[in-house]
Amino acid sequence: MSETKTLHKWFWVWEFEKEERWLNEMAQEGWALKKASFCTFVFEKTEPGEYIIRVETLDNSSDFENFMEELGAESVGRCFRWGYFRRKAELGEFNMFSDIDSRIAHLDKIGKPLFLLCMANIVIGLANCTGATSSRLGWLNLLCATLLAYGLGRIRGKQDTLEEERALHE
Repeated sequence: MSETKTLHKWFWVWEFEKEERWLNEMAQEGWALKKASFCTFVFEKTEPGEYIIRVETLDNSSDFENFMEELGAESVGRCFRWGYFRRKAELGEFNMFSDIDSRIAHLDKIGKPLFLLCMANIVIGLANCTGATSSRLGWLNLLCATLLAYGLGRIRGKQDTLEEERALHE
């Protein structure tokens, strides 16, 4: 029976790079991601650096997961729209994004739902803070909207950097 350990850790959706970096640091230490779910990561003891871990937003089809399997990657978890994949390092470089446009598209897939959640929280918060049925919970929605707007700003900043990089290469 292989040795495993479970860690609970929170990452904001706009911190996907930080999450992926942490997962790969764990793999470098000999703890490869075996299973991922909401704020829960199960690792198994492996040879240090045996696996490369990647995180990607998924849609409802299984096409991308099938594509990853064809590349030798194994799906090790799914949390909401996030997919977690690992692949043996001996197979070579394992990048999800082949160019700047695919990286920008990935950020769009993160930013659009964040924008909708932010707007919904603003509308609900304002509706609950005003009028005859004023509720203190409306301020919670406005606080959530502020946090989501911060995340949107982080995503937009990354997109702007990538677009500048693309302009330099044209």
